[in-house]
Parts: sequence; C-alpha cells; structure tokens
Amino acid sequence: MRQFLKYVLATFVGLIVFSFVGFMLLIGIGSALSSASSDETTVKENSVLKLNLNNPIREIGVENPFSSFGPFNSDGDVIGIIDLKQALANAKLDPNIKGVYLQTEYPQAGWATLEEVRMALLDFKKSKKFVYAYGEVMTEKGYYLASIADNIYVNPAGAVEWNGLDAEYTFFKGTLDKLNIKPVIFRVGEFKSAVEPFLYEKMSEASKLQTASFLNSMNNHFASAIATSRNVSVAALKKEADELSIQTPQDALRAKLVTRVAYYDEVETDMRKKLGIDEKKKIDFVSLGKYGKAKKYVEEGNIKNRIAVIVASGDIVSGKDDNNIASDNITEQLRKARLDDKVKAIVMRINSPGGSALASDVMWREIELAKKAKPVIASMSDYAASGGYYMAMGCNQIVAYPNTITGSIGIFGMLFNTEGFFKEKLGITYDRVLTNAHSDFPTLTREMSPFERDVLQKNVERGYAIFTSKAAQGRKMPVDSLRKLASGRVWTGEQAKANGLVDKLGGLDDAIKLAAQSAKLKEGDYRVRYIPEKKNAIEELLKGFTGGDEETKLSAHVGELAPYIQYLKKLKNMQGVQARLPFEIDIK
Repeated sequence: MRQFLKYVLATFVGLIVFSFVGFMLLIGIGSALSSASSDETTVKENSVLKLNLNNPIREIGVENPFSSFGPFNSDGDVIGIIDLKQALANAKLDPNIKGVYLQTEYPQAGWATLEEVRMALLDFKKSKKFVYAYGEVMTEKGYYLASIADNIYVNPAGAVEWNGLDAEYTFFKGTLDKLNIKPVIFRVGEFKSAVEPFLYEKMSEASKLQTASFLNSMNNHFASAIATSRNVSVAALKKEADELSIQTPQDALRAKLVTRVAYYDEVETDMRKKLGIDEKKKIDFVSLGKYGKAKKYVEEGNIKNRIAVIVASGDIVSGKDDNNIASDNITEQLRKARLDDKVKAIVMRINSPGGSALASDVMWREIELAKKAKPVIASMSDYAASGGYYMAMGCNQIVAYPNTITGSIGIFGMLFNTEGFFKEKLGITYDRVLTNAHSDFPTLTREMSPFERDVLQKNVERGYAIFTSKAAQGRKMPVDSLRKLASGRVWTGEQAKANGLVDKLGGLDDAIKLAAQSAKLKEGDYRVRYIPEKKNAIEELLKGFTGGDEETKLSAHVGELAPYIQYLKKLKNMQGVQARLPFEIDIK
C-alpha cells in the first residue's frame, strides 16, 4: 500500500511539474512571438521582395505564429490582400527594394481577388523597378498574375495551362433519389438556380444561358488584360486556347506567353545581372511576412479623419460568427463607425455569395442608417451576389471589378421531405398529435399539403417583392426596370455597370478614394482603418493547439470528400428564406 501511495504521489508531483513547465513554455513562446512581432525587419540594400502567392489569398490574412522560428517556419500562411497591397505600396517607395520576385503557379483565390493583386503589382511597376515571375507550372490563375512581369520564366519540364475558363456545378438529385429524400422548393425568378442541384441532374437552359453570359464576360476581360500585358492579340490568345496548342513550355514561348524557358538557377543568374551583383553572391530576398515589419515609407494621413473599411466575407448568417458575415457582428461595426466622429466615411468590402435574407435585411437597415450620417461606399470582391448585393444596394455608390460575380437578385426557400428515407431505409416512422390544423408546419417528416406549400411560396414571393423594391430604391430606377435585371440572374461587374446595378469599375483603392471624395477629404488627409483587424500571433498559436481551422481538419480526416461535407454543413445552416448564388460555382 505504501509503495502504491508512493507511485501515486510521484505521478501527482510529476503532473504538477509537467503542467508548470508547459505553462512556462507557453509564456516563453508567447513572449518570443510578441517580441518577434515587434522587431523591425532590416532590409538590406539591393534586396528583392519575394512573394509566394501559392497559398490561399483572403481579404484578411492569417499570420503564421512560428514564422521567425527556423524549423517551424512555413510559407503556408493565408495571405491577406490588405497586407500584400501595403507591402507592394511600401516596396514601391523603399530605396532598398530593387524588384519583386513572384511565385504564382497555383494561387488559391477568386478572379476578382486576383484582379486586386494584379492591380497592385501594376502600380508597383510604375516605380520602374523590375518584376520577375517563375513557375515550374502555371495555372491560368497563376499566369494571370505572372503576365504583368517584365520576365516570365517557366521550367523546361513544366507547363502553362491555357484552355479557357469553365464553370462547374455539382448536382445531388441522384443522391437524394437513392436516399428517397424529396426536395421541397420555393423560389422566384427563372434564373434563381441555387436550388437546381437538388432538382435536376444537369443545368437548366436558363442556368446555362446566364452562366455562358457571365463566363464569357470574365474570359473576355481575362484575355484582354493578358493581351495588353504581353503585346499580343486577343484573337491569337483565344485561338491558342481553342486549339489546345500550348502543351509545352516551348509552345508558351512561341506564343509570347513567357519570355524564357529556364531552370530556377538560371532565373537567379538573370536576377543577379539585373541587381548588378557577383554571380556567387546570395540574393537578399525578403518575404512578405518579414517585410510587413520593415520601415514604413508610405505616409499615414490625419488620424482625426478616418475611413473605416468594414470587411464582410463569407456566407450571410444571423447572430454572431467570426467565420462568416454575421448580422450582429456587422451591425455592431457599422454602428460604431456611424457614431465615431473621427470616421468620416465607410467602405463596405463585400465578398459573399449571399445567405440568409433576414440577416441581409438587418444589415441593409444599418447601412441605411449609416448613410444618413456619412458616405457609405460598397466595394465588391469576388462575389457580391444575392444577399451580398442586398448589402451593397443600400450604399451611396457601388464599385466592382469587371470580373466580380454580382446580381442574382432573388430568393428561395428549401425543405426536404425525409419521410421516405426514414421509413424505407431505416425503418423509422412518425406519428403526431396536433392542437391546430398545422401545428407541425413546416415539417420534414411528412408530405406538405397544397395549402401549406402555397403559404411558403407566398412568403418567398413577399420576400422577393421587398428585395426588388429596396434594390430599385437604392439604384434609383423603376421597380419594373429593376425586376427585368433580377429574377435571380447573375452578372459580372462589367455587365452590372452596363445595366445600372453598379456605379463604377475598380478595386478597393478606388472605393476608398471615392469615399474620401464623398466626405470632401483631400488625398493624404485621411487614414484608413480596416475592420476587423488581422488576428495576432498568439490567437493563431492557441488555435493551432486546438487542432487548427475546420476546413483543414476536414481535409485531414476525409480528404477529397471534404467539399461535400462542407455542402452538407451549408445546407444545415440554411435557416429561413435564402438570398444566395447558385449553390456552388467553381470557376477555373
């Protein structure tokens, strides 16, 4: 017994010591991270800003808390557009930065996000500093960024993708049929194709029509921008894509898509010559993460005059949610900006395929209130469609990229009759006692009556009438004219500008300048504040100890099935009437 107690006591003491050491280690790492984050990066003369863009690119970045710790260092950070733009703007003025080296093989971003990055790179080039791009392979998204470079290199054993854009939808009708689950759909508008994946096994004619329209608009912009950068004709580029004639690096060289077929060591040799350094000297590269802590050359404006950029990215949901556009979060941010006398104007940065119609309306109301106090400008990113457009239409003016996906003004409701599934597949049946004729309405475990279906359909139609009337009010056009552009139809930013759904084509900087002008602020006389701020290193460290983000965990456990599980989670979150894009658009 004594021996047993001795072992128990030893174990207990060991646990206490281990916990104490672990706690002190966390404090030490935290202090080191805090110290590292505050240390200014020294940029040597003749340095090159190295941008590895083969990572997810989001509105707001996620910092790698171990970036300064040798074996834990990783290029796998989520890149923030804001961080990237600030780095390029600073490098443009930094006398120690002589050029930019791009790695843009397979960036993980939407087309409008790429447009914002591309515009920032083009602005950097005004400094007359060089931009070199290299890839072992390049997807069309990667090449779109690389196309602005002075020299574009591709590995001799690599490839450049060049076959045009395609949009792919996933359909689940066959799965539902096998499970004996019946979708019950309520919608308004022939183009509101968000429900089609559950009704059909392929696209409807209306869906094909709108997809072909916006996809060709995006492809025309894509080809035109590259034709300008590479000094070739749009017709020649489209012919190469139609004939699949870019199959080897030499084909890309022949078509003037790249300037040289070379290995990485040859790229470095060319860069050394450009920098005027010895062939044996190591090139001083500085990464995006480290350059964010370098000396600032961009002057900050008057702190008493602020433009608040409220970033709204993700699906639209009610309540609070840090991973999506949650109505409580956004309304609180808008209210604070409205009541803050130092904030002279607001920019709503919207990147959303839509979501809850109710949550969209709640945020629209807060935008309307803010608009009465100060200018509110919408800046559309990859998507500002359906519920995303609902938010934008309340703003004074709307700025979109040519390749933004927007519009989709329409709503739908969707339920599933699971009675057959539970009975035939699982042997589960249901029975009920009601106090009133429709106490269990709406239900998932029995067939709804025609009367009940009609009630839900009228609710959807009522929501559509509210949506379109408010959109017409915001766009200052007759309701009938607005509804001709609605019916759930999707447009590109370029098309939306032509039909009056958007005021101006441009990026986030254009929206900020427009907000400043509307507030009668002179250039340089204001400071931009982004909301929410980038998460600090300690928060990300703690998240790492708890298993990382949900998407990463899903991929680790189920691999290629992860996207489908995400679909199911989105279905679960579709509460109430929805204002969102066709369920999932994959444009590549």
